[in-house]
This record gives sequence, structure tokens and C-alpha cells, in this order.
Amino acid sequence: MAKNVRGPAAYFPSIEAKYGRSIEEWRTLMDGTGLTTWKELMARLQDKHGMGHGHANALVIDYLERRGKARH
Repeated sequence: MAKNVRGPAAYFPSIEAKYGRSIEEWRTLMDGTGLTTWKELMARLQDKHGMGHGHANALVIDYLERRGKARH
């Protein structure tokens, strides 16, 4: 039985399908930016990679939570 995925991870399959990169690749990309805040990372994903708000937000929240940092 498949488990019901919730939170940011629920967006991951559609992010990978739409933008052609794995979630791990997006995490590595964000690591390489040197950016550390939700606002900065959101702007980068939206402006440089054409990502929509929902997809960018899911990635950034996941990224910051994995690093133990606040969302905003």
C-alpha cells in the first residue's frame, strides 16, 4: 500500500517531471548558490529557473528544514 505523501515532498514528482532535474540536483544547486534565506532562494528558483511559486516554495522549505533553518 502506497503511503500518502504530505508537505513539500508531495510536490517532488511534479517538480522532477516539469523541470527535468532530480530533487537531489535541486538541493545541490541551492547549496552552490551561497544563498541562505527563503526569500533569496525563492527569487533564484523563480527568476533563474522559471519555477512557479508552489514548486519553488516546496524545494526551499525542504532545503531549509534539512539544514535546520527557519522557513522565512
